[in-house]
Amino acid sequence: MYKILTINPGSTSTKVALFEDNNMIASENLEHKAEQLKKYDDLIDQTEFRKKAVINFINKNGIEINDLHAIAARGGILPPLKSGTYRVNNEMVHYLKYDAEVEHASNLAAIIGFEMAKNNIPVFITDPVSVDEFIDEARISGNANLERYSHLHALNMKMVARRAADEIGKNYYDSNFIIVHLGGGISIGAQKKGRIIDVNNANDEGPFSPERSGELPMGDVAKIAFSGKYTYKELKKRYVGNGGLVAYLGTNDLRKAFEKSKKDERAKLVIEAMAYQISKEIGAMATVLKGEIDAIVITGGLANSERFVSMIKERISKLGLIMVYPGSYEMEALCQGALRVLNNFEKPLTWNKEVK
Repeated sequence: MYKILTINPGSTSTKVALFEDNNMIASENLEHKAEQLKKYDDLIDQTEFRKKAVINFINKNGIEINDLHAIAARGGILPPLKSGTYRVNNEMVHYLKYDAEVEHASNLAAIIGFEMAKNNIPVFITDPVSVDEFIDEARISGNANLERYSHLHALNMKMVARRAADEIGKNYYDSNFIIVHLGGGISIGAQKKGRIIDVNNANDEGPFSPERSGELPMGDVAKIAFSGKYTYKELKKRYVGNGGLVAYLGTNDLRKAFEKSKKDERAKLVIEAMAYQISKEIGAMATVLKGEIDAIVITGGLANSERFVSMIKERISKLGLIMVYPGSYEMEALCQGALRVLNNFEKPLTWNKEVK
């Protein structure tokens, strides 16, 4: 029986879980207070602080580091790479510490795991945000100087696709799904035979979400950018973090938005518009798969709202079978990625800057 620790850092907390094979035996969301994090100038400086919290968690549950068979860490924002489970190595850790182009809490996971393991046990990442399986047509943006690129909630999306394939009795690598991740950001992807061949970039494209603006009219964005009213950082935050429901209704909580909609017709319209845009993107991905769809798989935090999911279903029900997996299965996905390697179902991939 394999003992596996999973690590998934967020901006103000670190999710951790202990598994024995597929069974989660303990989990905790380690909250980090603002005053604790404020003392660190850069995100990477939080590594030791968060590592101690993770070690305290496993010790509290009667586990020493050497009792573990593997650590499964959330993949950071690496250069584009293919789907799979990668063994964390010195080169990956160096990149995440010093060369990563995007500062993101997920970058800490592999570093924390690698430092904890001290080369005594393997550390893995599975399906990070930068998984890139695009077909060539999907890369063409319409501007020769700009290329579309793949950024998505790959870890959870791949996990629920595997579950859906099992449930309908098909091989994962023979199945076609439209996978809809509904969270603070929204990723809607066309998965063909195990490969996500197209997806909206949740920061820049597709439907608006609780916190992000999605696609916007280019001309108007250019005018605002050159208005002199905003710095680059201020403008970016306006669209990613303060966009979507936050911009319209002052909240990123769909439950509060629905509550507001009882008395506010504008709030009702905004929620309907978000469901409308999500449905429209699902329809677009149906064309990518040429209508050959085994199921539309809906997941993420917003999928906990039966009312909101019903609003989407009304528009897409004729496209095919709809399967709903509310919430996130990232910890299970990390564990299963490690287990597939430990049980020799898959070979671990080796990462370097050139890998893709």
